[in-house]
Amino acid sequence: METAHPMRNRYTLAVLATCALLGLGLYEALVVAPTEQTMGDVQRIFYYHVPSAWTAFLLFFANFIASIIYLAVRRKNERAGFRADAFAVATAEVGVVFTSIVLVTGPLWAKPVWGIWWTWDARLTTTLVLWLLYVSYLLLRRFSEGQQTATLAAVLGIFAYIDVPIVYMSIRWWRTQHPQPVILGGEESGLDPHMWPPLLVNWTAFLSLAALVVGIRYMLARAEQQAEQAEALLALDGHPAASRSYREDEVRA
Repeated sequence: METAHPMRNRYTLAVLATCALLGLGLYEALVVAPTEQTMGDVQRIFYYHVPSAWTAFLLFFANFIASIIYLAVRRKNERAGFRADAFAVATAEVGVVFTSIVLVTGPLWAKPVWGIWWTWDARLTTTLVLWLLYVSYLLLRRFSEGQQTATLAAVLGIFAYIDVPIVYMSIRWWRTQHPQPVILGGEESGLDPHMWPPLLVNWTAFLSLAALVVGIRYMLARAEQQAEQAEALLALDGHPAASRSYREDEVRA
């Protein structure tokens, strides 16, 4: 009797746990969370808008760290460099997805509250710039060819992360249409204690979803790297000395 592969079992458990958390988060946001006195039920978008932004920030921070690691080790430890690069790609892609959720849920929340879908204030504009920077990162990875692509992408990833703290601090540095922070924003802007559990449950669910998708995308990126290495090795078959040197480099990596 055959037994399921341990990796498949872990993946199945992760999917089930993530689905359960997402379902619980939906219930907490729509049923358990109190109705905000001023905005009414439309404020419930908050439980998706804010966790999406937090998750995106964490993913871009992970991309930032992975990009630094890649630049630091790519010549000394090729295998570690490949892994860091694959993780950077995965976190950037998933981070763009969560930033897209932020940019969609924001206008859906703004229209009934502000009467407009969009305004070019500091928070919204810097968030759009953040999305464009990481979309540019992904376009570079997709359409650029050559050995320097990963290096250029790592530099761009480090540069793009500079906008994350700017987005976070924008409503503190400038007067904006966006509401002032309700979390860590001072005594006058505290979050209702009953709103914390739905917020944290949804953030946990989004983190679980992000980790699951990043893990899958990382494995795909590693498979793509290995396929490219195999193609390069085949291309050297007609040059025995170069092929032997390449194989020795692979063993050391």
